[in-house]
Amino acid sequence: MLIKNAKLVNEGQIVSSDVRIVGEHIEKIAFSITPEANEPVLDAKGKYLLPGMIDDQVHFREPGLTHKGTIASESRAAAAGGITSFMEMPNVNPATTSIEALEAKFDIAARSSIGNYSFYLGATEHNLEQIKRLNPSKHCGVKVFMGASTGNLLVENTSALEGIFREAPTLIVTHCESGPVIANNQAQLDKLHRDIVIQDHPVIRDDEACYASSSYAVNLAKQFDSQLHVLHITTAKELSLFTPGAIHTKKITAEACVHHLWFSELDYARLGNQIKCNPAIKKESDRQALLSAVQDGRIDIIATDHAPHTWEEKQVPYPSAPAGLPLVQHALLTLLDQVQRQTMTLEQVVEKTAHNPAIRYNIKERGYIREGYYADLVLVDTTQQYHVTSENILYHCDWSPYMAHQFSASIVSTWVNGQLVFNGKEIIEQPLSARRLTFEKQ
Repeated sequence: MLIKNAKLVNEGQIVSSDVRIVGEHIEKIAFSITPEANEPVLDAKGKYLLPGMIDDQVHFREPGLTHKGTIASESRAAAAGGITSFMEMPNVNPATTSIEALEAKFDIAARSSIGNYSFYLGATEHNLEQIKRLNPSKHCGVKVFMGASTGNLLVENTSALEGIFREAPTLIVTHCESGPVIANNQAQLDKLHRDIVIQDHPVIRDDEACYASSSYAVNLAKQFDSQLHVLHITTAKELSLFTPGAIHTKKITAEACVHHLWFSELDYARLGNQIKCNPAIKKESDRQALLSAVQDGRIDIIATDHAPHTWEEKQVPYPSAPAGLPLVQHALLTLLDQVQRQTMTLEQVVEKTAHNPAIRYNIKERGYIREGYYADLVLVDTTQQYHVTSENILYHCDWSPYMAHQFSASIVSTWVNGQLVFNGKEIIEQPLSARRLTFEKQ
């Protein structure tokens, strides 16, 4: 296919260009390319062509929790949202805590995913030998829940954490909330002898709970010279732990998620448990601080932490409601709205969602619009609004916190490895073109 007259957003620039896709790859990029005989041509005049979003934090719920979502269903929702590659988390059932369980998930994705894929091994306090078996060219990383998980994925023991930070052969990614701080906050609220409600969520899981854990992770990484990526930063206080600047110079990096850049505690009254997530959505001042950190480079990557639950599971009192919300279909659209609001630029959106994930994870031949790279692309129309309705939601859980919102832009097309998988209206079901992500060694 030849894409003509697009505005390429790539490597800090926006330039008018044509792009030729041959097979899985981008063959040629030039100001003007003459179509060959019988070559399909797409006129993208007035539209922006971006490298597909690489989402380094999703929960697709397979195996074991498929009433919430599957790799098949959620990867299709992601493709409709311009996400062409994803890295999925280990808190499924059973948890992904062995190399054998990890490879079994790759087998599921090979049969069902429409987007490129990788999966994290989950750390426990007793699986260091499994972590040491990770292959940096085949596996994206090890996920450590530091004080904010259930079952055997919770890692709080000091010697276990030190072993992981000392021995992990891949990137370490962390969920940072302090269990003792959360428990103390909960105990203080319990003394009030009143019902605990959703507005209490950011009080229980407050900035001190986040900072106590994230600062510990950063100190461990410095002590053992580890490669550390701290997921879903939510507080202004934590931002002091990270440095501005280009990502390729850093061993310790930080991420924000689209919902923490969008919602604040003011939205709990309207949306309730729909936006209950861990770490919690916090103050408007925290949201503004995160947006500023995107600008100056303390936040290196923007991801989703897509974590669907059924509507019925969310319709219970706050203490019993599960944490997490579906996001992949609308994540890039929220960022295009941020561009319209002038809180970030289109070039920054591409940097944080495509270039920087590719750099941080050393992903081979993805994350950029370059000749010879895989043609993972998304075409967006910033003049065509998109209205979220029950009819166009593709999540298996069939709901969204953005229901009835009208986004300022729309996704026109998504390509995965050169194959058109979304045409702006529907997923195009063809033989799957998705591939397992591969990585350059550190």
